[in-house]
Amino acid sequence: MDINTVIFDMDGLLIDSEPLWEQAATKVFEEYDIRLTPTQYATTTGLRTREFLQWWFTMYKVDEKYVAAAENQIIKLVIDLVHQKCKPMPGVEYIFNFFMAQKFKIGLASSSPLNLIDTVVDLLGIRKKIHVFASAANLPYGKPHPQVYLNCATQLQALPLQCICFEDSFNGLIAAKAARMKCVVVPEPKNAKDTRFHAADLRIASLSNFTPLLLQALQPVGNS
Repeated sequence: MDINTVIFDMDGLLIDSEPLWEQAATKVFEEYDIRLTPTQYATTTGLRTREFLQWWFTMYKVDEKYVAAAENQIIKLVIDLVHQKCKPMPGVEYIFNFFMAQKFKIGLASSSPLNLIDTVVDLLGIRKKIHVFASAANLPYGKPHPQVYLNCATQLQALPLQCICFEDSFNGLIAAKAARMKCVVVPEPKNAKDTRFHAADLRIASLSNFTPLLLQALQPVGNS
């Protein structure tokens, strides 16, 4: 069964937004006397904002009734910061042109809400290159649960085994593999040596490093 579909994560993969999420979370957390180290923050990268907040509010014994308000604050701050500091990751234009040339179906599956997805794809100018957008924001479970990837594949009329996913976080990687999809991980440089990324089918330093030979290597054995 040939791979003919590609699904991209968004935050940290297509746009350098992880520092913006951390900046927004740090500002909101100050109101609750929570101060995370970079190492602590990294452990929850890839989670939905709500689950991220629930995790740390529980750890720091903050009443869960404040989660919804804090979530809205963080998302609003991130959208504002994206407008101010939108910076595409290296290779974004290349990778979309690559898969368009291969006649692949193209999807985006993100933990972020649709209003942030809309903001990013318009600022990056890639809306017309993506066939389907899927958000985990309102699903019962977010990444590392595979549902957002499965939903995206269904909307693209693709079977999971026909899909390659591109991710930057460990939680996203687990979601893609749980969906039975191939996963190419592009971790940020400071996490490049994280041994957990060995679970990926392929690890590359930049989207621009993906080549026809690497695509062929990901195809099932026996396919030409």
